[in-house]
Amino acid sequence: MSTASSYRALWIVVFVFGCDRSSDSSPAAAPAPPPARAIGSASSTGGAVTANSTKPGCAHTGLWAVCSVENRLRQAGFVARRVQGQGPDRPGFSVKPIVYTLGRSHLEVFIYPDEASLARDVVKMDTLRVAPIGTAGSWEIPPLLIRSGNLAAVLLSENPRQAERLSLALTAGAPQSGSPR
Repeated sequence: MSTASSYRALWIVVFVFGCDRSSDSSPAAAPAPPPARAIGSASSTGGAVTANSTKPGCAHTGLWAVCSVENRLRQAGFVARRVQGQGPDRPGFSVKPIVYTLGRSHLEVFIYPDEASLARDVVKMDTLRVAPIGTAGSWEIPPLLIRSGNLAAVLLSENPRQAERLSLALTAGAPQSGSPR
């Protein structure tokens, strides 16, 4: 037997035994998941939402939370910078917005405790002007209202491609229980 065929036979044996799993061996235990973070909690650093700012403790409940919005923006490729402090009171909305800048655009996110609370506000609103029915609205440029579950977002942008991307990212829905992302 030549040396080359000896090596070939050795590699075949190593491969066969390396790939073979005996039926009595138990699979390795999976590591425990990280503890879940409260739904309404979020970092108050006000920094940019970047690829390095993952939020592994963000609970997947089917409802939007600040951390799930920021994760979705990051996953969609947006560099969102959270504006310090609370956003202004907006007529028609019963919750204060969380405000972000997306380059030259402005995003205000309103997170309600549930869908019914949001629906109560939206039914009294002109959704094209994003203002209470019968009023002109106070936005600097025409707003885009995006609704998804317990979230309403108002985007002020002159970039239609960015508006479409943001709308698709948010209307895909909040992370559901059991989803990996």
